[in-house]
Amino acid sequence: MIKGTLKKVAFVASFLPRKCGIATFTSDLINSIASSAKGEFEPLVVALQSGDHKYNDPVKFEIRQNVRNDYISAADYINFSHVDLVSVQHEFGLFGGDAGSYLSLLLNRLKAPVITTLHTVLEDPNSAYYKSLVDVCNASYKVITMNERGVDMLRDIYGISGKKVGLIAHGIPDLPFVDSNYYKHKFDMEGRKTILTFGLLNKNKGIEVMLKAMLSIIKAEPSVVYIILGMTHPSVLKQEGESYRFSLQQMVKELGLQENVIFHNRFVHDEELHNFLCAADIYVTPYLSREQLTSGTLSFAVGTGKAVVSTPYWAAEELLADGRGKLVPFGDSKKLAEAIEEILRNDSLFYSLRRRAYEYGRSRTWPKIGQIYWKLFSAKQIPVRVATRITPSADKAISSIEVPEPSLDHLIKLTDDTGLYQHAKFTIPNRDYGYCTDDNARAVIAMCKYSGQYPGSEAMRLFDIYLSFVLHSQSKDGSIRNFMNFDRTWVKNEPINDAFGRALWALGAVMANPPSPTYLPIIKDCFDRSVANIQKQYPRGMAYSILGMSDYLKQFPGASDIKRQLKIAADGLVAQYEENHYPDWQWFEDALTYDNAVLPYSLFVAGSTLENKKYISIAEKTCKFLLEHTFNGDHFSFVGCNGWYERGGTKAQFDQQPIEAAGSVLMFGAAYDATQDSSFLTLQRKAFDWFLGENDLHIQLYDFRTKGCYDGLTSGGVNINQGAEGMLSFLLSLLTIVESYTIVDKIKVGETAALQQTDIIEQIAKQSIPIEHLSEKNKPEEKQVQEPA
Repeated sequence: MIKGTLKKVAFVASFLPRKCGIATFTSDLINSIASSAKGEFEPLVVALQSGDHKYNDPVKFEIRQNVRNDYISAADYINFSHVDLVSVQHEFGLFGGDAGSYLSLLLNRLKAPVITTLHTVLEDPNSAYYKSLVDVCNASYKVITMNERGVDMLRDIYGISGKKVGLIAHGIPDLPFVDSNYYKHKFDMEGRKTILTFGLLNKNKGIEVMLKAMLSIIKAEPSVVYIILGMTHPSVLKQEGESYRFSLQQMVKELGLQENVIFHNRFVHDEELHNFLCAADIYVTPYLSREQLTSGTLSFAVGTGKAVVSTPYWAAEELLADGRGKLVPFGDSKKLAEAIEEILRNDSLFYSLRRRAYEYGRSRTWPKIGQIYWKLFSAKQIPVRVATRITPSADKAISSIEVPEPSLDHLIKLTDDTGLYQHAKFTIPNRDYGYCTDDNARAVIAMCKYSGQYPGSEAMRLFDIYLSFVLHSQSKDGSIRNFMNFDRTWVKNEPINDAFGRALWALGAVMANPPSPTYLPIIKDCFDRSVANIQKQYPRGMAYSILGMSDYLKQFPGASDIKRQLKIAADGLVAQYEENHYPDWQWFEDALTYDNAVLPYSLFVAGSTLENKKYISIAEKTCKFLLEHTFNGDHFSFVGCNGWYERGGTKAQFDQQPIEAAGSVLMFGAAYDATQDSSFLTLQRKAFDWFLGENDLHIQLYDFRTKGCYDGLTSGGVNINQGAEGMLSFLLSLLTIVESYTIVDKIKVGETAALQQTDIIEQIAKQSIPIEHLSEKNKPEEKQVQEPA
């Protein structure tokens, strides 16, 4: 690098004021590099968003963890920012997707070389974690691990070795070697022996083991005080609240340790943490799990010259070797107490441990680590990386998704504390028709998807309202009531409806992705109570039930009764098809009516879940038939409700309903999952574009002003009312598009490919080629049934 020029580095990580170890690490790393670079370093942070934190410089871009598009947009932002290098702080749980796989969407698109620091390397990864880490390493010019064991694991387990892997230790604050008594007055602990544990609290910390050890330690040294410093880990707090901390506090009372144990439930910043470290005599990490490769808290304790006692997790084995600390067995309170008591009564051992730890830490202070990283970042031999343009798929697509940002505004307007209103007069809720389980069930599914992609209290508030309505709709015999008047009374003698199936689908969606484990027992009980009624349903109710049961099996794959019921239901749809289909009519009934796509959709899902090729084959035939009668080669023209489409008759063009577009979007997504045929992804996006004006009248059904959706497409324009079904159809479609990232029809891969695609679409419209030939690699004889999720 030419002296005097800036080295611009983008950091992809969490960042302060987010309260997590990687945020602190990244901040310390940037500050230490800046000190070493002497004005030749310009950092740019792409931060993983969490909660309501408001970032300041150097954060320039934020990624929502579970939003795929954000990773692609972040890559484009970095590319357009002309950075020289990208530094990634990798921790699986930091990034979205299975095992943090969304990070690869970003890395594979970058033009600048990538250096990735690994904060976790798993010894026995499942296939998802293995693939995710290998993908990250393959996309990186250099991979940094923080101890020798990590180097060995990358080589022996993941096949990553040679010049790609580097070893740089975790940084340590550069603090003086001090007498702890000087600092104890800051905390009113003069004359007391102090033991410290600090860091974000979770059950793996093993604090209860140390509390049991305190009974013996106090007998040997009554003045001892044990300080537990740190707030509960935010992810634990979100899922379990303060239950673990409360159990520890109860344990302190039961053991009579109130005078010897102090909890500081807060996230401490550097200066305060340094004071606590300097005041401590002994530092303890009684962790319960061996599989922890790095520990910033332990590194800090070693670097400040503390006498350390720890269980032998991987990071501790290396940091405390050669007499730099004492290791005790996991979960052994007696051995832990003995080690601490020995240090307290043996001054020679106490000062020997301190001296060796402090001397070892001198090579790992942040100024030294900053110099090492700066030397790596400013090396002349770093290659220029050119992102490879690859064929688009469900995982890789262009960044400009060109769809509206999912909004809850109109849904909130249609919701009161009872549930979701069925209808609206334009945008105003129409109380005359009250509520229905159909819509509230669909709203539960939408909120499951929404909260997974856009975590927030508002989505969860709505989720609880809709779920409460669905649960209340269930009768004691497991049947489901559908229509509720505005005065909260159920309508008697209801017309035939599909509320039962949609309710099961909603319950299944919650079971597959529960916002919290506490929902599971309630939802499972309700689901199990209704199972006996599944076989009483009409075809669409059966199809919705199939979707719910398939989701149930994602949570409980060994539930044999549900598997049997799923097979019976899927066989029932197969029987419907075999009874009603003809060479020119490949369908389950003698008419195409409403929500047609859910029938093949459910068989695609059942086929994938049960690994049944027959289900998938019939799903493909019926999907193709539906496509032939709803896609004209340019856009979708769904079967209208003013007359439907009976076999041998004429298809009604209007009124076209949003539910048909939503069902098609979901069907094509399941078709891709079952067959890996990428042509379904193009069709999925075209079905969604019906909402945005790609329809017979070239009119948008989504209202960008109100964030609602018109109720239908009529011969004279749109039905101006914006009720629940239209709103939910649009929202489910949009969330599915964002979730699966299916915008392949927007990517131009050359004039030849574009012409080929146009030709293919025209042939589909003319019914001259089967859909399976859209992708040459997926001919029927080559198709594989996808493993169930």
